[in-house]
Amino acid sequence: MAAEQHQFYLLLGNLLNPDNAVRKQAEETYENIPGQSKVTFLLQAVRNAAAAEEVRQMAAVLLRRLLSASFEEVYPTLSPDVQTAIKSELLLIIQMETQSSMRKKICDIVAELARNLIDEDGNNQWPEGLKFLFDSVSSQTVGLREAALHIFWNFPGIFGNQQQHYLEVIKRMLVQCMQDLENPTIRTLSARAAAAFVLANEHNLPLLKHFADLLPGILQAVNDSCYQNDDSVLKSLVEIADTVPKYLRPHLEPTLQLSLKLCADTSLSNMQRQLALEVIVTLSETAAAMLRRHTNIVAQWAHTVPQLDCEWQLCGDHMEATSWTPNRWACGNMRGEADWKYRHAGLMALSAIGEGCHQQMEGILNEIVNFVLLFLQDPHPRVRYAACNAIGQMATDFAPGFQKKFHEKVIAALLQAMEDQGNQRVQAHAAAALINFTEDCPKSLLIPYLDNLVKHLHSTMVIKLQELIQKGTKLVLEQVVTSIASVADTAEEKFVPYYDLFIPSLKHIVENAVQKELRLLRGKTIECISLIGLAVGKEKFMQDASDVMQLLLKTQTDFSELEDDDPQISYMISAWARMCKILGKEFQQYLPVVMGPLMKTASIKPEVALLDTQDMENMSDDDAWEFVNLGDQQSFGIKTAGLEEKATACQMLVCYAKELKEGFVDYTEQVVKLMVPLLKFYFHDDILLIRVRVAAAESMPLLLECARVRGPEYLTQMWHFMCDALIKAIGTEPDSDVLSEIMHSFAKCIEVMGDGCLNNEHFEELGGILKAKLEEHFKNQELRQGLSLLKLTNQQCSSNTIFLYQDDSDVYILTKVSDILHSVFSSYKGKVLPWFEQLLPLIVNLICPHRPWPDRQWGLCIFDDVVEHCSPSSFKYAEYFLRPMLQSICDNSAEVRQAAAYGVGVMAQFGGDSYRPFCTEALPLLVRVIQSADAKTKENVNATENCISAVGKIMKFKPDSVNVEEVLPHWLSWLPLHEDKEEAVHTFNYLCDLIESNNPIVLGPNNTNLPRIFNIIAEGEIHEAIKHEDPCTKRLANVLRQVQTSGGLWTECISQLSADQQAAVQELLRIA
Repeated sequence: MAAEQHQFYLLLGNLLNPDNAVRKQAEETYENIPGQSKVTFLLQAVRNAAAAEEVRQMAAVLLRRLLSASFEEVYPTLSPDVQTAIKSELLLIIQMETQSSMRKKICDIVAELARNLIDEDGNNQWPEGLKFLFDSVSSQTVGLREAALHIFWNFPGIFGNQQQHYLEVIKRMLVQCMQDLENPTIRTLSARAAAAFVLANEHNLPLLKHFADLLPGILQAVNDSCYQNDDSVLKSLVEIADTVPKYLRPHLEPTLQLSLKLCADTSLSNMQRQLALEVIVTLSETAAAMLRRHTNIVAQWAHTVPQLDCEWQLCGDHMEATSWTPNRWACGNMRGEADWKYRHAGLMALSAIGEGCHQQMEGILNEIVNFVLLFLQDPHPRVRYAACNAIGQMATDFAPGFQKKFHEKVIAALLQAMEDQGNQRVQAHAAAALINFTEDCPKSLLIPYLDNLVKHLHSTMVIKLQELIQKGTKLVLEQVVTSIASVADTAEEKFVPYYDLFIPSLKHIVENAVQKELRLLRGKTIECISLIGLAVGKEKFMQDASDVMQLLLKTQTDFSELEDDDPQISYMISAWARMCKILGKEFQQYLPVVMGPLMKTASIKPEVALLDTQDMENMSDDDAWEFVNLGDQQSFGIKTAGLEEKATACQMLVCYAKELKEGFVDYTEQVVKLMVPLLKFYFHDDILLIRVRVAAAESMPLLLECARVRGPEYLTQMWHFMCDALIKAIGTEPDSDVLSEIMHSFAKCIEVMGDGCLNNEHFEELGGILKAKLEEHFKNQELRQGLSLLKLTNQQCSSNTIFLYQDDSDVYILTKVSDILHSVFSSYKGKVLPWFEQLLPLIVNLICPHRPWPDRQWGLCIFDDVVEHCSPSSFKYAEYFLRPMLQSICDNSAEVRQAAAYGVGVMAQFGGDSYRPFCTEALPLLVRVIQSADAKTKENVNATENCISAVGKIMKFKPDSVNVEEVLPHWLSWLPLHEDKEEAVHTFNYLCDLIESNNPIVLGPNNTNLPRIFNIIAEGEIHEAIKHEDPCTKRLANVLRQVQTSGGLWTECISQLSADQQAAVQELLRIA
């Protein structure tokens, strides 16, 4: 045993070895040790005071992690005697330990063990641990008091279901420790423990109120610890402001005063001052109403900001009116400030508040823009830089209105700023602002400035390219290249005349910028070339396509030599996708070269870790990690390096599948094996991981389409690999945007696979999930309605905004429930109705008159699908939906009218004889909508066109239910439809039926209605309502040709058309 323990000490040493190979070998050896043996060896190492300090600390960290990650697998397998011995020994080691840092790590182990020994009912199965806590906190030994507080801070839930019983004891313990004047460490630890306890009980309002009188002690500890170079209590205060701001309400004034004092104290570190400011900023987001009562503090804050490090930018996206007033005041006075820092800070404040203060700023945006543009002439370059920053940020925050209102003055000012040859940072930032401006600029607004833009960008590019060659400076050139790409992307085909001006120089950069320090420039140039190619189109780009492809291929061939963080990788991946769009099927030949590196990047697996707060604090300065607080002093971390590239690579795989279709079939198997597991690629709400899951969902139906060419067996195998994962993802996906994409993808997959693609287990699971989604929808609406009935305070209004956002999300999910049901009905027809009946009461509830209009709209859409795809069996549900559908034809909501009118149309077309009397009843209601004064307004036109189409379907499919001769002239006068393209096809087909049967009402006496028919056809072509791929196009062209043979009649019809209509008729004849 001693020999094994000695080997284990050597192993621990190797785990700390700086040599990667040695450390990796040690990690593999450690992982292969059984869990029970690990506990024994690690505890022995922790206990051995004679062992090296770093070895003991490593053993302590590993033991805590083992209990955290593998408690259920390891601890219950130990005998009761061993379990008891471990608990006793840990408490004994704390008492014997002399090193403070080591004692903390052992306390971490105790806290972790205690956390896992709270059972499901909240019983603490380690009463000796609680006794140790009480004894230690009252001990005369400072180290034991520190240990007790550290354990409680680490796991404030240690009392389990006995917490209420011990509440007074806990409070007394914390107060007593906060008043320990002789030991600053005890005061600091007790304040952190109190904050942790408050955070752990954030929803327990009576407890928060009871512990409110601890806050002055916490604030005093914040102040004292900051001057001892310890910001841990200040960080706890930021957490409270973020999570439990109401706890600060009774002492908000001293909290703000303390934060302001620390923020203004230049003797503190910049990080501490920023954290103090973060308290105020966070409260402005989480408790705006509370803060509005303390505007004097906020006004002082506006003076304090410029004194901070000027490169630090405020994060005030949600500060709203709270911050707008002082920032406006600061900005309004800063022109008179002699100190450039104040002018810089005011401009940076403007940059930061645009999104959160959108409403407040929009009304005076003209004043603000004119004001900011003045600072582009400021004598100090950092102020000019800040002005560029403000313009660029406003161009994003207020797009596209900003571009529409200020295009002339902003473009001219930014181009002038780009001429600031003495200050490269100003030049580069002016180019960056131009990128922001052009990205969201409507094409029509940009075109008049193209000549001037191109002239400045080209001259700057030439100058900066020479500077790169002569001096090695590249900052401005990088931004200018991206600006060129952005302008080309917006201008599209209008960029063709300037193509030859830029491409030679850009190709030169890609060919020659091969040094490591030029990787970013080369990557941006590759992006620029591909965006220009996409803008000008295949015909123009083909003259350089071969050269560009060879440059890309050479870079791709050298991919193995590129470092994992080489910025060229993501640019290359995106460039290949654009080349695929440009070349189409011709791109397939390059897939063998492209796919290897692309799959490698898409397969990146991020490093993850479960950490305690102390470990996280040690890593918090590492930008490559992001953390989510799991409570109980634990955090889950993910290393984000490479995630941007992974997300982009996954999106590119979607692009290839979409563009190449069957040409991508050789890669479908490996791609689907990559993508399906990524449906579960979670980590909080990280946008990069969301992009990965969205791409994974998007890819599923596209990969099935690609695989069709391999035959039904291969297709079915692929579907079986996807199906279970997709259904489970619908049930578990936490993000509403991703969930909607997964649901949409699942619906599309069913449409591709058709009848038989789901088995009984799939239907059972899917039914349960859809039922849960609908029930959640109703529950959320009840919460929102309850909230709207309350007399809201300003603070509650911000919550109401969140609820409104959630309402939009709920409705969007409801549309995807409708999509899935549509796919199921269209694939399975009437035989799926017994399964549907479990959802029927919920769908019926959607169309009740008291429901919000989106509910009624989508409820009707679902019943429309039942009628369209499941008739005549659908009529057995008529008692549930027919009367609401007919009543909804004249609903106040255009969307509801449209759904109801479509339903009447499919009743006539697919419903069978049982629906005949209801078609008769619907006709006057449809006519009333069509003939209303505002029927053709933008918001009503789609509903009106569905009503016109429904009238046509009733006449065509249920002619004995209405007087066709009476209705037909009116119907002809309502044509053509041009907004709802699907319904336009139905009306044109029916029109062709009538003309081809020589219907006298349609043709009129002596064909007098033919000019009117020509007008309808021409307008349909002009508005692209005639689908050229539809057989109806040929039928309409044949009508025109028959008249064309009649000589005089043709001339008479054509002469009554406008020039545009005549051209449309000729175009239709040409293509059909």
